[in-house]
Amino acid sequence: MSRRVFIIFVIPLLLISSSTHVESGEDGYISFGISEKGLEFAKDLLINTAISSLIPLQLPKIEQNVQIPLVGKVRMVLSDIVIYQVNVPTSIVQPGEMGVTIVASGATANLSFEWSYSYSTWLFEFSDSGVAYVQVEGMEIGMTLGLKNQQGTLRLSPEDCGCYVSYISIKLDGGASWLYQGIVDYFEDDIVSAVEDTITNKVTDAVIKLDSVFQTFPKEISFGNITALNVTITEGPTMTTTSLLIGINGLFTQIDPKATLVGHYTNNLPSTGTGSCSNSEKMVGISVHENVLNSASTVYFNSKKMYWVVDNLPDQKILNTAEWRFIIPKLYKEYPNDDMSFNFTVLSPPLIQIQNQGIVATVNSDVFINVVDAGEVIPVACISMEIEASGFAGIISTTLNGGISLSKLTMSLKWSKIGTLHMLLVQSVMSRLLKSIIVPVVNLRLRVGYSLPDFHGYELQNASIIYHDSKILVCSDIARAYDDYIPHRFYYE
Repeated sequence: MSRRVFIIFVIPLLLISSSTHVESGEDGYISFGISEKGLEFAKDLLINTAISSLIPLQLPKIEQNVQIPLVGKVRMVLSDIVIYQVNVPTSIVQPGEMGVTIVASGATANLSFEWSYSYSTWLFEFSDSGVAYVQVEGMEIGMTLGLKNQQGTLRLSPEDCGCYVSYISIKLDGGASWLYQGIVDYFEDDIVSAVEDTITNKVTDAVIKLDSVFQTFPKEISFGNITALNVTITEGPTMTTTSLLIGINGLFTQIDPKATLVGHYTNNLPSTGTGSCSNSEKMVGISVHENVLNSASTVYFNSKKMYWVVDNLPDQKILNTAEWRFIIPKLYKEYPNDDMSFNFTVLSPPLIQIQNQGIVATVNSDVFINVVDAGEVIPVACISMEIEASGFAGIISTTLNGGISLSKLTMSLKWSKIGTLHMLLVQSVMSRLLKSIIVPVVNLRLRVGYSLPDFHGYELQNASIIYHDSKILVCSDIARAYDDYIPHRFYYE
């Protein structure tokens, strides 16, 4: 993983930092937050990555003319000044009104350079050279990232950045270094200034470059050729001395510009609530409102993807009129031993609700019963069906999976060419069809799961999923990728 990509991953963690209480805002349907534990993790990760990306750090050449009694003017040059090691024992991170402040304290650094000097008189010319090593002690580096939302995109600015060096010691090697140690000490202030200025400028440049990278991020993330997720920032960044919150729109939209979305979403969420990650002591919290799921449901409905023909089943005998002779006698009488098929057509976007016990989906559809007679598909009846299914979610590594079960089935006859149907018997067969065949097929796909966004070698770990107040809350730690099943859990008042 490249250093630049890694920093791009870590910085957003700091920028979406917040208290462990995560709520969807009035305009954003997905909110992000990081607890103090997560903030410390992201800060340490950022500092270590920044050090590895800056080292080795080249400092500008230093030249100085020194007047030495009895000798005259001596020209001293320090070149190839390189910081090759930095150690940060202590650091803090603090969100505030100006932005997110990161301070590294008590840092030490090691640098090396080549030294040379020359002087001449009317009698002779003399020169010498060698290498030197410098130990930098008590270094403090501070940076404040200014944050603002500009037309739905996060902008970064280096509001304040500085570096302070408390003490350095210089050791010369090569030539008659023992003779010139005192002379080189004249360069102490110049070396300190070079270290402070170079580190300050590099950190400032890094923030400016990172801001330019942020501007290239898309405001929509496509999923196939049907839908895209709107990731425009709609809320925040809102900062206090202890938290920072960012919300995004989070709704799915139709990629086809000619398509018209059918659906209206409201987000009348309270600013506070009992559903939160406050007791889980996790690093990150993600709040997803049920409207995000309903927007995806609307998109796929409008794209005419919710239509299924069932003409082949493991229990194939259910698709023959002989199996229905006692349930719908006239069907078997008119079409004896003919093959059958079912057309399921969803009539409106499935309604998804997030309740304290889990996820509930309600689907209204028409089921056409067809008979295949002499190669011709003949619709013989249409049944209106309302299905209510409950589900749960879980996470394995970077994969979101889950399962569903049939909770309720209601059916009514819309029209029939084969006489009046005994709906209780038909409903019983349909319920068996759904529970024994359709639901297992769906669960097989859900167990395979859907990949979560790649975090460049880092993933959610020990997560818990809480259902509460029309939202799914994911509370999780972050660690290097490895397989670990993360079950769901429910939230109760």
